[in-house]
Amino acid sequence: MDTRTGKEQETATDADVMASSVLNAIPDPIIVIDEKDCISLANPAGEAFFGASLSILQRTNLTELVPFGSPLFGLVEQVRQTRDCVSEYGVDLGTPKTGIKNVNLQVSSLYGTSSVVVQIEERTIALKMDRQLTHRGAARSVTAMATMLAHEVKNPLSGIRGSAQLLEMNASDADRALTQLICDETDRICALVDRMEAFSDDRPIDRDAVNIHEVLEHVRMVSAAGFGKNIVFRENYDPSLPFVYGNRDQLVQVLLNLIKNAAEAVPDDKGEIILTTAYRHGIRLAVPGSTDKVQLPLEVGILDNGPGIPEEIVPHIFDPFVTTKTGGSGLGLALVAKIVGDHGGIVEYDNRQSGGTFLIRLPIYNFTRTEP
Repeated sequence: MDTRTGKEQETATDADVMASSVLNAIPDPIIVIDEKDCISLANPAGEAFFGASLSILQRTNLTELVPFGSPLFGLVEQVRQTRDCVSEYGVDLGTPKTGIKNVNLQVSSLYGTSSVVVQIEERTIALKMDRQLTHRGAARSVTAMATMLAHEVKNPLSGIRGSAQLLEMNASDADRALTQLICDETDRICALVDRMEAFSDDRPIDRDAVNIHEVLEHVRMVSAAGFGKNIVFRENYDPSLPFVYGNRDQLVQVLLNLIKNAAEAVPDDKGEIILTTAYRHGIRLAVPGSTDKVQLPLEVGILDNGPGIPEEIVPHIFDPFVTTKTGGSGLGLALVAKIVGDHGGIVEYDNRQSGGTFLIRLPIYNFTRTEP
């Protein structure tokens, strides 16, 4: 018999509704496991994660949801014994139906019961953020090498080229071919060093309000008139986007590089590149050496219908000297990562079922900004 007064019952009901609303609003999957390892409760994110409704999950044992030998079993048992909260990172979790996903787990005891609460954090976004910071550092690691090469390599190369030209003046026709080869190769190496010197430029970039759609349209027209003349370009823009806080010329360089990569990846016939823009809430990046976090809501996408980049190379495509092109230098995407990083943004790549996708996330221009 419930001895509570009507007011107490109403308050308790309101609290239950509030608790349920809070649980349902949490974006991370949460499940409650009873003493028999059965699912007794799950929030909507948990239902979506396991691809099953709450009524189905409540008839499901934990052994049917996660792979045999999963660390989750050990974590649940540990919490039951210690009544403490434990966490583990980088755990593979899922079923053949939902696919195996790499997640972080936090398991805690449900006060007053034998049940445990499991909170699941998908690592996709966190991994991408970490990867972008790694790419940014990798691009910067070329700086010292570029400075050294400019000083130690270009000067001797100039002497070698000059000597070859002097020899060419008194050489036979057969020998002239060799001296020309020497000149061509020294020019090629000098051009490579010149490209690497871009990494050593650590001066603050001149930034202002930039209309990203004007930049995209300019790059599209340049591409369509040159290397992309046989490619179909499609646009899917959000016309309400605010201005980017960036350098127009450098953004043109970044987008031209990415579109050229996409153009080289698409099939010779029916090649297609889709340019997209969108506003994404909730993307923030920590500023090195500061407690501040930069909002990166503006997203620019370059999608193509090519075969994509091999999965084993994807984690390293923004590293210097990594390339899938025959004869490529592997510096183009590294320079893209540096420029986007200098803007305070991030660039990432995803293989899609219909091709590859580069996504750039950038800060927006604040019209109340006071420049130094």
